[in-house]
Amino acid sequence: MGTLDAQFEKDAEVLNVDDSGIKGISDLSKKAKSLSQELSDLEDIVKEKKKEYRKLTEEIIPEALAELGMSSFTMNDGSRIEVKRFYSASIPKGREAECFEYLRQRGLDDIIKNQVSVGFGRGEDELAGRLKSVLSEQNFMFVEKQSVHPKTLEATLREQVELGNEFDLQLFNGFIGQRAVIKT
Repeated sequence: MGTLDAQFEKDAEVLNVDDSGIKGISDLSKKAKSLSQELSDLEDIVKEKKKEYRKLTEEIIPEALAELGMSSFTMNDGSRIEVKRFYSASIPKGREAECFEYLRQRGLDDIIKNQVSVGFGRGEDELAGRLKSVLSEQNFMFVEKQSVHPKTLEATLREQVELGNEFDLQLFNGFIGQRAVIKT
């Protein structure tokens, strides 16, 4: 046991640990931890404030103006509140194929983006150039990805509704609402 204690003492001398340096690092670490918690708390506050703002601008103000038969309002400071229609839609995870088929059946497949990617090793530039035509013949493993940009989907929803065409809001997590827009 004595030789182990001697080894620890020898190691401690080699390390030459300065308590003030460790304390400084400890203080900095505590400050970083505290700031991390503050940031988390502030993010929660911002999330809640956004939720309140959305409820106010998408529900309460539009309903209050509608009750008065108004669609806009100018405040004493010159700010103008106007209720405008907005559209929201997304493709739910797990229902991509169903959504893409829905779009294809209605002739809206031009908004679907297709992405094909294959990994090649060093020196395989020539193969990459002939990619599309030789994938099947060469038995390359590839992944095809289809997507629709969210803003493109919302624009398509708006266009279809405004043209009087049917659009499955439930399938696309769609929503059509009104929002009070404040201009200062």
